[in-house]
Amino acid sequence: MIREATVAGRFYPDSPVELRAMLATMVDDKIIREEIIGLVSPHAGYIYSGSVAGATISRIKMKDTFIILGPNHTGLGKTFSIMIEGTWRTPLGDVEIDSELARRILESSAYLEEDYDAHRLEHSIEVQLPFLQYFKNDIRLVPIVLAHADGDAYKEIGKAMAKAIKDLKREAVIIASSDMTHYESQTSAQEKDNQAIDAMLALDDDKLIEKVEEMNISMCGYAPVVSLITAVKELGAKKAELVKYQTSGDITGDYSSVVGYAGLIFKNYRISQIAKLAKEAVETFIRDGNIIPPPVKLSAEMEKRAGVFVSLHKSGQLRGCIGTFEAAQENVAREIIANAVSSATRDPRFPPVAVSELEGLEYSVDVLTKPVPVKDKNKLNPKKHGLIVECDFRRGLLLPDLEGVGTVGRQIDICCQKAGIAPDETIHLYCFRVKRYK
Repeated sequence: MIREATVAGRFYPDSPVELRAMLATMVDDKIIREEIIGLVSPHAGYIYSGSVAGATISRIKMKDTFIILGPNHTGLGKTFSIMIEGTWRTPLGDVEIDSELARRILESSAYLEEDYDAHRLEHSIEVQLPFLQYFKNDIRLVPIVLAHADGDAYKEIGKAMAKAIKDLKREAVIIASSDMTHYESQTSAQEKDNQAIDAMLALDDDKLIEKVEEMNISMCGYAPVVSLITAVKELGAKKAELVKYQTSGDITGDYSSVVGYAGLIFKNYRISQIAKLAKEAVETFIRDGNIIPPPVKLSAEMEKRAGVFVSLHKSGQLRGCIGTFEAAQENVAREIIANAVSSATRDPRFPPVAVSELEGLEYSVDVLTKPVPVKDKNKLNPKKHGLIVECDFRRGLLLPDLEGVGTVGRQIDICCQKAGIAPDETIHLYCFRVKRYK
């Protein structure tokens, strides 16, 4: 069974070349990709909501399978519909259904029924696929369409998805396809949408249902989002993040009647003790202006001396990175504290971190081995080896395993740019490894 694209040429281009070119303007190829359990992504025409969907899907470290839940706009088919076999076709190619996972979800739920009619003309799942295909052309899909019912049914379906993923030990990302408030003023839409977004950020499915009913929020996909929140909590999600919010008015300039679009990600955020020390150092200094002391009892990793780099990220983008090539403090703990504060306040590329930003920051700490001269650059691996390029008194450093840096030549070029070293100058190379803590 082939489910043909129904909104190609209307919601997005039906030409593969034009579609790929349009997607390239809406996604971020350079952003750091993360282990995402689930996300909320809008499903309007790309000119209206594509930038929100693109920014959100760009954050995913791609998996083989995506479970996509959409609302039922057409009224066709069963109340709770799942396809368990077949192919979905878009201008960018075919997407096979992950039949094994789909069947296990169906078996695990008392509400879901195998059904094609609900999917035949429904656009909410279809519009997500080209964004995923842009990054990975061999994804698999489990499509689920939910009509209006009570919250208990949505939660049961969420638990069924989580159980199936666990039972099969399948790596999958769950996407809830939803727009926000429909056809109200910008002020009204933002007020209502903020309440729904707050519930999603709190991973509170009951609060979301309550706010949608209490405030009459015309969020078409709140049922998929309730199922999503239930599922990701079962799968260990501890944190949600708003990636982007805008309305159709931000595109058209007409704020009298808008539709809201929100992109959120859900992830299992566990912080190591070393990254936690960097976090505490930054938060204490930004809030109080004080430098924290190192822990009374140091781990073996914190007792030694080594160079340390502390990186701060906000919404997947770098927000500060300062470090030391070699040890400057008496131990790694003090190195972390000093460099964490510097990253938050002294990186010349960014303004100092504000108190309002602290909740959204993520921390990465790299502890460096001692740099050694490079004898044969052909044996270097940019995923494993950091690099230092030296010319006279000028030195440029680049950490290993960075997004978009896939060759040693690229590493050298970036280091030279950082240090102001010209291409024709004689350079010396040193490499090191890091242990990365997040």
